[in-house]
Amino acid sequence: MADLGTSAMLIALALAIYSGATSLVGVRTRNVAMVASSFRANYLTPIALGLAVLALVLAFVRNDFALTYVAEHSNLAMPRIYTWVAFYAGNEGSLLYVTFALASMTAIAMYLVPRRMGSQRPYANLVLMLILTFFITVNLFMASPFATLSVIPSDGVGINPLLTHPGMFIHPPLIMVGLIAIAVPFALGIGGLLSGRIDDEWVDAGRTWGLVAWALLAIGLLLGSWWAYTILGWGGYWAWDPVENAAFMPWLALTAFIHSIMVQKRRGMFRLWNIALINISFILGAFGIFINRGGPVPSVHSFGASTLGWVFLLFLGLVAFSSFGVFFYRIALLRSSGNLESALSRESAFLVNNLLFLGIAFVTLWGVVFPIISELVLGRTITVGQPFYNSVNGPLFLALIFLMAIGPLLPWRNATWGSVGRAISIPGAISLIITAIVVVIEVRNISVIIGVAVSTLVAVSITQEWIRGTLARHRATGSVYPLAFLQLVASNRPRYGGYIVHLAVIMLSFGIIGSTFYNIERDVILSIGQSADVGDYTVQFVATETTTFADRTERTATMDITKNGSFVGTIEAWHGIYPSFNMLSTRAGIRSTPIEDLYVIFSEVQPDGQTAAFRLLLNPMIWWMWFAGPFVILGTIVALWPTPQRATAVVTNASQRGTLPTGRVS
Repeated sequence: MADLGTSAMLIALALAIYSGATSLVGVRTRNVAMVASSFRANYLTPIALGLAVLALVLAFVRNDFALTYVAEHSNLAMPRIYTWVAFYAGNEGSLLYVTFALASMTAIAMYLVPRRMGSQRPYANLVLMLILTFFITVNLFMASPFATLSVIPSDGVGINPLLTHPGMFIHPPLIMVGLIAIAVPFALGIGGLLSGRIDDEWVDAGRTWGLVAWALLAIGLLLGSWWAYTILGWGGYWAWDPVENAAFMPWLALTAFIHSIMVQKRRGMFRLWNIALINISFILGAFGIFINRGGPVPSVHSFGASTLGWVFLLFLGLVAFSSFGVFFYRIALLRSSGNLESALSRESAFLVNNLLFLGIAFVTLWGVVFPIISELVLGRTITVGQPFYNSVNGPLFLALIFLMAIGPLLPWRNATWGSVGRAISIPGAISLIITAIVVVIEVRNISVIIGVAVSTLVAVSITQEWIRGTLARHRATGSVYPLAFLQLVASNRPRYGGYIVHLAVIMLSFGIIGSTFYNIERDVILSIGQSADVGDYTVQFVATETTTFADRTERTATMDITKNGSFVGTIEAWHGIYPSFNMLSTRAGIRSTPIEDLYVIFSEVQPDGQTAAFRLLLNPMIWWMWFAGPFVILGTIVALWPTPQRATAVVTNASQRGTLPTGRVS
């Protein structure tokens, strides 16, 4: 397996170097055959890396402890189902996974990118091959998963207990792929700059791949929150941890990019903004990889020690310098064909949207790097906690949510205050009524009142848009209302897909408001048969069961639950003791409803075996956070679903545009 994996990676490295070199030489010499050859080499690269992935997976399946990586991240007692998790549990395997994902997306993207992009396409391929070459080189020569041991152990160390969770099958892969997927729209933008073709040909492909990366990160972040909620044993889901922030920051910049590029597509504006935004997104993604691969910031998510931090810091510096170097070199050509005509317009709303997203991203970045700065300046590490992030980013998020309600109601070009007032009158009135009801039921927290008001305003605004559009479609076509609604969504998929995602954001907003301001927590010690109250619930400790394995001891506590005196069910809370890791891993027992979660953590058992320590929590509205996930996926699919277009004949003068003959490059 070691020889197969190493050989496959060497072949992949040769293919990536060849593809990048022939892209550059071919486009510079206008050699169409050479450019075509570069793309064929690109398409072969993921096949070679796929063989390396297969070799490492088979090594895990066969318990091939001759490989250092397999011995360090698995053992004979590990459930086979976690083989895939063990594959990317450490730096070497996760780098191979990221490299394979990058090669696969690069091949797919270059195959699907429209040929009309001409010379932008080989330049984009060059950028992607340079990035891929870096990752293969590091993975092959500095962090190889195929390094072997001189003495083969009879058993391995085992997987980190915190990774033995269903969420680990999806959360880390999505986050890692999402971070590196930003390379595709980044390369498309930089490819346009390198080619000297500063036009809008790259916009559709850039938006599509930007949305793919955005969705991967969004779902990955939600699954990461669910993982933290169910296994870390603290009852929360987001702690502004550096590794969480490392994926959150590029997601924010990508969100700004996805919104901003719609203006370029519609009005030919924000060209400079969009290149800057995708550069920032990729730089923040590279920073996230740096943090994950041995960055100096401590995190509860750092599962593997690494000495590669300096390598990825160097990569981060080169990316920042080169991307903005090309940006400023071509800045004179990044002039938009349209101008901002009014401060009260949809274009202006998108601009403010960009500034707010970047503001949140850079506040978060400051919180991440401040411990490093304090260590360098003061000689001691000062960490930044949740209060800082919540107090600064909280108002910015509220402003963003308010803009989600107002922005879609504004017309392009310009509007009047009267037209805006009429558009928002119904949503505003309903929002005020609901907010008044919230105040009447004795809610006095100003943050909650404002949060409910703006979140309701967004939900009602979207509903109003759907109702009006459906009624208009029904009158125009005579279709029944459900069919008219589907026709409405199909008529402008990017817009209405975005509305679905906005609804998911509102679900998240209500979940955060409820669980942040109205949660109840109790720590209790119970003997079998005893009970404790939390809110309207009574939790009775019924029994405990212990199971011993070679590498761990598992205990499960059974709890009977009653609410207001009525029996509502039984839940089980679990923990595992891992002596080799000196670690206690917990799995909360959760009774979840749309109104509230009852959350029970089973942490310790007294020597008598009949008494245990529990943490009881009541988390209102948190169910809506997880329910938002499918709506994020649905909205993304709707927005990405291709729209049938009429065939049009386009005649271009390739010599005047300085491009290759677009019809012949493949």
